[in-house]
Amino acid sequence: MLPLRFIDRAKFFVERQFVKGALFQLLVVGAIIGLISLAGGLLAFPAGQGEDVGDAIWWAFLRLTDPGYLGDDEGSWLRAVSTLLTISGYVVFMGTLVAILTRSLIARMTELERGMTPVAYRNHVVILGWNSRTLPLIRELLSASGSMRKHLLGRDSSRLKLVVLAEQMSAAQAQELRNEPGIGRKAKHIVLRSGSPLQPDALHRAACLNAAAVIIPSEAHELGSLVSSDVETVKALMSLDAQARAQGVSRPFVVAEIQDLRKLPIARRAYDGPLQVVAGDVTIASLMAQNLIHPGLSEIYNELLADQSGNEFYVRSGEHFGGETLSSVAMACPRAVVCGVLTRRQGQWQVHLNAPSNTPVRAEDKVIMIAQELEDTQPLKASGHRLNPVERRGPDPKQAPSSRQHRRRVLILGWNERLPALVHELGSYRHYRFDLDIVSIVPPEERDKAIIRYHNGKVRAHCHHIQTDFMLEGELHDIDPAQYDSIVLISSDRLGSGEEADARAIVGQSIIEEHLQDVDNPPHLLLELSDPDNAILLGQQRGETIISPLILSHLLAQVALRPELRLVFDELFTEGGAEIVFRAPEHYGIKGPVPFWKLETLAGERGETALGVLHHSSQGVRQLHLNPNREAALAIQPHDQLVILADTGIYKGAEKQ
Repeated sequence: MLPLRFIDRAKFFVERQFVKGALFQLLVVGAIIGLISLAGGLLAFPAGQGEDVGDAIWWAFLRLTDPGYLGDDEGSWLRAVSTLLTISGYVVFMGTLVAILTRSLIARMTELERGMTPVAYRNHVVILGWNSRTLPLIRELLSASGSMRKHLLGRDSSRLKLVVLAEQMSAAQAQELRNEPGIGRKAKHIVLRSGSPLQPDALHRAACLNAAAVIIPSEAHELGSLVSSDVETVKALMSLDAQARAQGVSRPFVVAEIQDLRKLPIARRAYDGPLQVVAGDVTIASLMAQNLIHPGLSEIYNELLADQSGNEFYVRSGEHFGGETLSSVAMACPRAVVCGVLTRRQGQWQVHLNAPSNTPVRAEDKVIMIAQELEDTQPLKASGHRLNPVERRGPDPKQAPSSRQHRRRVLILGWNERLPALVHELGSYRHYRFDLDIVSIVPPEERDKAIIRYHNGKVRAHCHHIQTDFMLEGELHDIDPAQYDSIVLISSDRLGSGEEADARAIVGQSIIEEHLQDVDNPPHLLLELSDPDNAILLGQQRGETIISPLILSHLLAQVALRPELRLVFDELFTEGGAEIVFRAPEHYGIKGPVPFWKLETLAGERGETALGVLHHSSQGVRQLHLNPNREAALAIQPHDQLVILADTGIYKGAEKQ
């Protein structure tokens, strides 16, 4: 064994003290200052400085720490010693000491910016993760009304307290919040904390167990990753559950997003507290399927689920309307459209959209409305303006839905992990037969395997795979897009970022529109975007757009604020039951301008609920007018579409053929 030199041992000892932190660094520097003062005092004492060695050491310490004493010394030796001490003071006392303190202060400020201290909050909202859903989700929560905050927090609160927990938080995220429209100055009230949601100390840092709600938005699919976003969500649920169990406290209300609906049972087993799960892939696939059946529907859902300034769904407690009927509720709420009622049976909520106007409202029920603001759903006093009653009959049990199957040819350009869910959703519609041509550079064998695995071998929609790049010149000419009823452009998850994927889809849409410019009856175009910032690139394009993160963020926020709304969305997004459809004006015998109250009356006579009008200009520009003023005349043209909530006559629980 080789012997260790004294100098090596000393250097190693000093190093170990320095890595322990600022306090130990200061102790080491203090020891060095003491040694220099001792050496300087011993050198100055023989020259007659001081009455004893202690005075000489004090003399040396003063020269070391304050250069102002340099001119007071006499004699060449004392001046030389004093000069060396003053120079050492500049290097050790001033330079090293200030450097340690400055570095420690910067490190402390950096740690504070990262958000490493625990949050001293109760009844707040925690968002676990920073991704494309986070900013729209924060915007939705901040825009919630006081009544919604009271419902979530259980008490009145002038400001919703938000905490965001994500790995590597810094000033960059804070700047993003300040730059985000709809947040701006409110960003100073949002607390950012760094840490992994899988670690108990990070969950404690965000005070998750004291929160009124914890929201877990999902990351987008990441190609080639062995750990999917759903696995991360389930692990976060397990960590939260384990921490609550270890501390013996009640579990907070959690709203989690998963991408694959098949992971739903696993998510429910992972968390033993109140949990609402939003299935991202199934939700977007359902919206796209509805839009392929009812072209133009994205305009309605973009307003109801994404637009901050438009109408949205609200639920009002039946305590305000106990003993009344839906007709009388509608009369007392002239600035809202009454869509149905939520009833509680055997501990479970049941949704009844487009219910007959004579449906009674009990105190324990909830009324479903569409309005601009929550205040618009409050009943007016007796002196306020009330509507005339609208009689809406129930569905005729003798009138069965048509058994005729409609055939739709759909061209899908692109591929991502959401497509198997879309194929499954399209195959679930019993009165439609979808023939899908899927164009992608992904090998057909890989696509077939993913679809069959998702469907457990039972694929109802007919799929034909074409392996090519539709962006290449001449490829679309061979495919002939004009022969299809609808064309869907998918944002790929195989590119480096959402910006790149959306840019490819947007350019693809421009190519399609150029290819179809001379077609008299072009197919319906539907574009999916994965990054909200790319919506500004669209301009006045003819096709429709679904921005997935905005819609899913709205759903997460609304389910957190009003969990019962989840049933309303499930009812509207899937086959059967009530759906939002379009009617031509001649369907109601409308040939000119009519007030909205008249349209409501005509729709009620047919057992339907009028929601608004989708205007079509001669230049192809669409303008949606939901929940318009009842008295103002609607300039309805023959090519416009009436937005109607109707019953399909199809029972959701019926066996699919």
